[in-house]
Amino acid sequence: MVNEYEIKKQICEIGKRIYNRNMVAANDGNISVKLNDNEFLCTPTGVSKGFMTPEYICKVDAKGDVIQANPGFRPSSEIKMHMRVYQKRPDVGSVVHAHPVYATSFAIAGIPLTQPIMPEAVIALGCVPIAEYGTPSTNEIPDRLEKYLPYYDAVLLESHGALTWSTDLLAAYMKMESVEFYAQLLYQSKMLGGPKEFDKETVQKLYEIRRKMGLPGKHPANLCLNKDGVNCHNCGGGCGSSEAKKDVAGDADLVAQITKQVMKQLGM
Repeated sequence: MVNEYEIKKQICEIGKRIYNRNMVAANDGNISVKLNDNEFLCTPTGVSKGFMTPEYICKVDAKGDVIQANPGFRPSSEIKMHMRVYQKRPDVGSVVHAHPVYATSFAIAGIPLTQPIMPEAVIALGCVPIAEYGTPSTNEIPDRLEKYLPYYDAVLLESHGALTWSTDLLAAYMKMESVEFYAQLLYQSKMLGGPKEFDKETVQKLYEIRRKMGLPGKHPANLCLNKDGVNCHNCGGGCGSSEAKKDVAGDADLVAQITKQVMKQLGM
């Protein structure tokens, strides 16, 4: 089992990667790791994530209250957002928040990442919705994030940035990389006249590949069972078996709203 100090070192390393890849500026972003049900490590507020050492890292409880922090350091002001993820998703072991340029640009423009344009993005992410704007450091963000947590492992935060989570720190960070790469490809392909999207049958095959791989986490492929060749990229939330619909009651309106917004932005 990895000891606590080693995890702190890993957090610092991921912080450097986020900073060096221009996913944050100045003191932006935050990272957390779950140790157990009532102990979590997190980055401090007011420091650059590219220059941290293990002594910077704070420990909080499930309410976000400080268990241990060295003098001069306080937990991230966004810890409420992280705690809501852990509360609603017991399978999650780490949360990463950053402001990657392309993904954040889509968040500012109000455009979710829902176009199926490359196999890796469809399999790893599916769709990346936008959680409605909330004031930073308040409960507004976790409250507006909550409805997406049972169905996705990544969201854009309206006019703010991106948030990803997974079973462990490296996986959560890699998901952030995937979101940004997806957003960059989507943006640049739009500059070339617009991306060529996969058809329904292709997306269905990719969703099936994901199911067979048994990848952890949540994904739109688990929402819609591709009944009659329809998938979560175009079904407006109305597809899937009756059993799936029971599990996602109330989510149909959410997906329909996202789909409608995307179609409007694309002039369709």
